[in-house]
Amino acid sequence: MRTFSPKTLLVAAALAATACSPAIAAENVVEAPAAARTAKESGGLKTAIFAGGCFWGVEAVFSHMKGVKSAVSGYHGGTASQAKYDLVSSGITDHAEVVKVVYDPSVVRYDQLLQVFFSVVADPTLKNRQGPDVGAQYRAALIPVSNEQRTVAAGYLKQMSSSGKWNKPIVVQTEAAKKFYPAESYHQDFAKKNPNHSYIRRWDAPKVTALRQMYPSLYDASFQTG
Repeated sequence: MRTFSPKTLLVAAALAATACSPAIAAENVVEAPAAARTAKESGGLKTAIFAGGCFWGVEAVFSHMKGVKSAVSGYHGGTASQAKYDLVSSGITDHAEVVKVVYDPSVVRYDQLLQVFFSVVADPTLKNRQGPDVGAQYRAALIPVSNEQRTVAAGYLKQMSSSGKWNKPIVVQTEAAKKFYPAESYHQDFAKKNPNHSYIRRWDAPKVTALRQMYPSLYDASFQTG
């Protein structure tokens, strides 16, 4: 019998405002180390792709970071014909839910995006799951799109493994960049459009709060829409 994650079961009510308790503290918040190998990117805006479980929360955090010009939810790793929410969330495709981030490296570096990602968004010790969502479609992964990003990501994952910040092995990996497929329109800017949705209140709003508290110099109170 097919089982669905709590997020999948909630999607039918995705556009409805849901009364629920106030946001609780984000789970698995870790002060990830500052990168020993900082990113050296120049020449205008850059793009990075992150898989970190449900894309609503990944998008929400990056949309509140200074230097981020857009954060778009989508799918990565599978075919165009299967890049649809009902198929991806069922677990029958090879996609991961991802967020494509366009950023200004003169304001926020790629390695700083990594530090925030592993501090407040994704638990790098979990395989094929994040938070309440289980399945390979919710895997955490780094998807570098340039040689510089690949170098920085590889070095940072090694640094994380030896940092002692996590009490379990680091299992997150990098994946080769493939075509990015934007998710359906109702997924875009979801946290901004649906701040009282029960999933956002329970799982994602605390991540944004953690960003604000842990990285005030990188936090932007405004939400950069996709």
